[in-house]
Amino acid sequence: MDCDVRVYNPQGRESKSGPSCSGVKVCEDFWSPQLHIYVPSFPKCVISLLLQIPDDKGYKLDLFCVPKHYEEDLDQVIIPHGLIMDRTERLARDIVRDMGGHHIVALCVLKGGYTFFADLLDYIKTLNQNSDKSVPLTVDFIRLKSYCNDQSTNIVKVIGGDELSTLTGKNVLIVEDIVETGRTMETLLSLLSDCNPKMVKVVSLLVKRTPRSSGYRPEYIGFEVPDSFLVGYALDYNEYFRDLSHICILNENAKEKYKV
Repeated sequence: MDCDVRVYNPQGRESKSGPSCSGVKVCEDFWSPQLHIYVPSFPKCVISLLLQIPDDKGYKLDLFCVPKHYEEDLDQVIIPHGLIMDRTERLARDIVRDMGGHHIVALCVLKGGYTFFADLLDYIKTLNQNSDKSVPLTVDFIRLKSYCNDQSTNIVKVIGGDELSTLTGKNVLIVEDIVETGRTMETLLSLLSDCNPKMVKVVSLLVKRTPRSSGYRPEYIGFEVPDSFLVGYALDYNEYFRDLSHICILNENAKEKYKV
C-alpha cells in the first residue's frame, strides 16, 4: 500500500515527499505547528515524518555560539542544536510507539552517527522509564566510508561487517547521521539481508534533497536538507567539525583549507 506523505516546510508551503510504506499502523493524525508538519492517518502504514529545510533557509553565524577556530569556515547555521534535540526527542517517541515491546539492536553507523545515536538512545531510555510502552535495547556499531574530501567515491567501505552475522534473527534499528544518494545505506541493507535479521528499520537525522538520489527513504527521518556539504553535530569534513554543535554549511575556502 502506498501513502502520500505531506510535508510542510518552515515557509508554510505544502509539498509531497512521495510514496512511503512500512507496515505498522499509524493510530492518529499528527500536526505540529512548530515543525510545520501534518500527516493524516493511514491504516497499516508508518509515515516518515520530517521537517523540510528550504534551500534559502539559514541563520547568521553571529546569532549562535560557534567555535572561534571555525568562524571563517562556515557559510551559515542551517539547523541549530536546540532544534536538533527537539526533533530527536520526537523521533524517539515515534520509535517507541512503533517498536515498543520488541527487543531492538540499535546499530550505530560510525563515525558521523555517534552523537545522534547517543542523544536518541538517551531520549528512548527516558521514555522507557516514564511511559507504559518501552523498548528493550542493546547496541552495536559499524563503520561505513564512502567519501574523499567532499566527493563520494561511489565505493562503500564497510568496517566491522564481519560481525553482522550476530544480527541473525534480531530486530535491528540502524541509526545514521545523513542519507545522501542512498547507495551507502542500500549497500548496508543488502549486507544485512544476507544475515537474515527478523526486522530492519532505519532512522536518519538528515536526508539530502539531491538529483543523485537513488530514491531510497528511511522509515524515520529528522530533517530533509538542501544539497550542500553539511558539517557539525558529528558530521565531518576530513575529520574536522565533529566538535561543532550546530549543523552548518561548509564554505568553499574551508574545503581547500582542510583538503587531504
